[in-house]
Amino acid sequence: MGVKFLSDEWTQAVQDALNSNETFKSAAGSQTAKVQQVVTAPEGEKRYWFKLEGGQVSLGTGDSPDPVDATITQDYDTAVALAKNELTGTAAYMSGKIRVSGDLMKLMQLQGPLGQMPAALKDLDVEY
Repeated sequence: MGVKFLSDEWTQAVQDALNSNETFKSAAGSQTAKVQQVVTAPEGEKRYWFKLEGGQVSLGTGDSPDPVDATITQDYDTAVALAKNELTGTAAYMSGKIRVSGDLMKLMQLQGPLGQMPAALKDLDVEY
């Protein structure tokens, strides 16, 4: 049985998968970023945060414990398409499916590690 998308179990599974993937860690290098994600779902808003520091990832549900570089807002269907690698972040942004507030340049610099995420997470069993 898989982990429920956007649950505490999901954030832990994503964190573990990324931190054990050498290709992702190599792409991340010495970059740092703190991003708040806001997903508008039918049952209400889901929030989680992503922190990249020293080649390691931390994720958690709710609001980031640290000040963030950027906040990304999207609807549930867009979040699922991004998670399943059916949509790229750039395409989602250009088509208005995601909104970014904060440091867009910081997000652009994360293209390398973000591009490695689908491969690093491909074996994760997620219930959408």
